[in-house]
Parts: sequence; C-alpha cells; structure tokens
Amino acid sequence: MTLSRRGLLGLAGTTGALGTLGAVGAGPGRAPDQPAEAAGRVRTGFDQLVADGYAVLAGQRVGVVTNPTGITADARHLVDVLHADAGVNLVAVFGPEHGFRGTAQAGDSEAAGRDPATGLPVYDTYGKSGQKLADVFAAAGIDTVVFDIQDVGARFYTYIWTLYDCMRAAALAGKAVVVLDRPNPVGGRSAAGPVLERAYASGVGREPIALAHGMTVAELALLFNGEFLAAQPVRLSTVRMTGWRRDSFFGATGLPWVPPSPNVPTPDTALAYAGTCLFEGTNLSEGRGTTTPFEVVGAEGVDRRWAEAAQALELPGVWFREAYFTPTFSKFAGKVCGGVRLIVHDRAAFDPVRAGVGLLVTAKRTWSGFAWRTDHWIDQLTGSDRVRKMVDAGAGVEEIAADWATGLERFAAVRGRYLLYP
Repeated sequence: MTLSRRGLLGLAGTTGALGTLGAVGAGPGRAPDQPAEAAGRVRTGFDQLVADGYAVLAGQRVGVVTNPTGITADARHLVDVLHADAGVNLVAVFGPEHGFRGTAQAGDSEAAGRDPATGLPVYDTYGKSGQKLADVFAAAGIDTVVFDIQDVGARFYTYIWTLYDCMRAAALAGKAVVVLDRPNPVGGRSAAGPVLERAYASGVGREPIALAHGMTVAELALLFNGEFLAAQPVRLSTVRMTGWRRDSFFGATGLPWVPPSPNVPTPDTALAYAGTCLFEGTNLSEGRGTTTPFEVVGAEGVDRRWAEAAQALELPGVWFREAYFTPTFSKFAGKVCGGVRLIVHDRAAFDPVRAGVGLLVTAKRTWSGFAWRTDHWIDQLTGSDRVRKMVDAGAGVEEIAADWATGLERFAAVRGRYLLYP
C-alpha cells in the first residue's frame, strides 16, 4: 500500500523551500541560510518536493535515478509513492551500481527490466556515460531526470559520479535534472584528503574533488554544473533539505538508515569508509565478508604489531585495536585474518583519510607480506600516485598529508561557493 500525496504532505509539513538553478548557464547562487529545525526533524529534498506540490515536475515526463535509499520519512520508497500519485507523470526508473533494488555486489548492477512493484521500465545506468547514457534517456521518453540517492561522502563512492554522468548526458539529450538532497551522513564541516589529479580520473573519480568532499549531493550537483560542466551545463534544479547542519552526523537527523550498498550496513561504516576503502588497493582485506566491513582490515598472517603501531600514531578521535576475523567472501574468504579494528570515540575529531593513510603506513612497516594491487588501483582511489610512492618511500602520515595540503586548500575555496547549509 502506498502513501497518498496528502499523507506525505502531513509528514513533510509546509515549511519547505525549493532551491533551483534556473535556465542553462545560470550561476549557482547561494540560498540564504535557513535556521535548523528541532533535533530529529531533518526534512529531505523529497519531503520538500512533496510539500511544494511537485511544482518543479509539473507537466514533465519524469525518470528517477534511485536505489533502496530513496525513501520517505516513514521508509516508503519514493518510486512507489510517485507512481501512485496522479500529480506526477513517472515513466521510468534508472538504477546505479548495485541496482535499483540493491541486489548487486560492488562493481555490478541489475539488468534492465520492469519493476515488479510498479510495472515501470527500469534501465541500468552503471558504466554508461556521455552519448550512450543520453541515448538511454531519449529511449525512455523522459523530459526530466530526478536524482535521489543517499551518498556516504567519499569521492570513490560511485553514486556521485552517476549523478555527474546523468547531468552530462541530460545536457546532451536536452533533458532537465532535479536533485533531491539528503544529508552527508558523516557531516559536512570540511573537506579532507588528496584532490584527484585529472590524469587519474576513472569511474571512482571523474573530476578533481577531495577524497572526503564534505558536501551533499545537491551541493555537488551545483559544483559539477558550475565548474566541470560549464561548457554545456544542464538545466538543473536542486531541492534543499531543512533542519540539516554541517556539523550533523546521520544519527542526529531522525531519518531511517537504509544501507546505500551491501557493504555499508550502518552510518558507522560510512564514517570509516573514506579511509579504510583505500585497502581495496592492497592485498589486505577491507573487511568485506564480515559483519563490520571497513571497520576491520587485515590479512592472513598479520599479528598484533600492526594495531600497536597504528595506535602509537595517536591520531585524533580513533583507537586502533587488535582484531581477528574470517571473511565469508571476497579476500581471504574462509581464512582467519589478523588485523585492526577502528573504534571512533570522537567523531568530530576523527579524520578518516588520515586514519586510512596511517593504517597503510603502519601495515607496510609491520607486515612483510604487504603489497599493492598490481594494477595500482590505489592511485585511482587516492587520485594520484603520490600516496603510494610516499608510503613506499617510508613517509609518515603528516608528511603525506602535507603533500596534499595545497590542493585541498584550493578545492576548499571552490567548494565554499556551492555550500547550501550553515
């Protein structure tokens, strides 16, 4: 049973504000700061869209890019709600990595077909970009692409590049894009980590932004349009949240958490992800196949010396504890691994990128079996070959962080022009 628009209006309230970019080529503009609502009263972009009576979608044939995280305040899926509402002409759904219904593992997606719940055609966007994706939009018969997916705040999490690819393809196809905003679950106080160098662009980082960008998807959409798609910008509208502040972690939002991908089961996973996902570029396990992926890292043959060395770094906000685990799939499946568990005791002080680099540095120093993936995937994850080469040369965490400081400072100045929330 779906929820009527009237029911959703009751959930969303009537205090929403619709932030839009206007016509192609219009500058992003920064909307006035809005006061935060009471704790636990964050209203997402979808809530605000409903409160505004779907005005930005009026008269449009709509396609939605989403996954299981595209939910209402009472955990109903927005595709089910939009399909049941006569006020919206929803004609297509587009799935990212892991798929619309979220059944696929990392690096995979769901095949095109029909959604059994609504009968709507579902198209696979993963791995498609440029004219190829523009042709998908044209074949779907849509006028407007709506994007609503929960991000986790890391450059190499592919949903933000699905957004980027959809914006670029929509511009090529003459379609509009509407981005419904959601919280950055790890907060948005600042950016952290190295900025991508264009020579290392890939599906886990198409443009030069920081590894932990500290932005929401609507803010990123504005930045993409203003900085990277300026030669052919898309007709972009962003629908803001209310009640969210940059220092808010997900637990303070009052919103239900749905895992945005199979290996990000909790907000705590998202907090560690920007650092420990770097171990995808090594021969160590990043904890996939355990109940706490990205919160434990290790390998067969690792002993307590790694955790002791990591703890000796005295990085703020986190403790590193000796841990043992047996992955059920992925690296070292079925084998007992020794390694490290991250315990974040001060989220405001914790820097996941420095923590991840600290673990790389100490893993190489304490375990003779340490190796990078032979394809140097770590370079795509960090955005250049600098981190890998500095770790190999014996550099410490502070020396490596100092190497990316200038690029991060430049990005922070650009980022500041597109922030929507206090």
